[in-house]
Amino acid sequence: MTPLKPHLVRALHEWIIENNLTPYLLVDASHENVAVPTAFVNDNKIILNAHPNAIQHWCLDNDAVSFSARFSGKPENLFIPINAILAVYAKENGKGMMFDERFEDDVPPEPSPPKTDAKKQKPFLKIVK
Repeated sequence: MTPLKPHLVRALHEWIIENNLTPYLLVDASHENVAVPTAFVNDNKIILNAHPNAIQHWCLDNDAVSFSARFSGKPENLFIPINAILAVYAKENGKGMMFDERFEDDVPPEPSPPKTDAKKQKPFLKIVK
């Protein structure tokens, strides 16, 4: 199956905009391959306004979000891998969704330990009439 998280991010972003609110992305700026202006990072996190009026060239695919935005009047190109997105929510009321560090698409499931039987039995055949 395709990853779930990009679909949730896309749906939440659209839902917030449809309700005339401002979508914000909470991003783990320490995540590998994140490209955001470091001057605006606090505690390895950054909050980004993702409203269409505040950004340009919005692109959201199954791997990443990218767009251009202005920070203190300076244009910046941002690149955020999907797994670096910690939350998508509305600025005005906080409604949205947070993703925990072990969201189902981020980390493969833990392998279950192999079953060990105390007694190893040999296979046998039984005649059925």
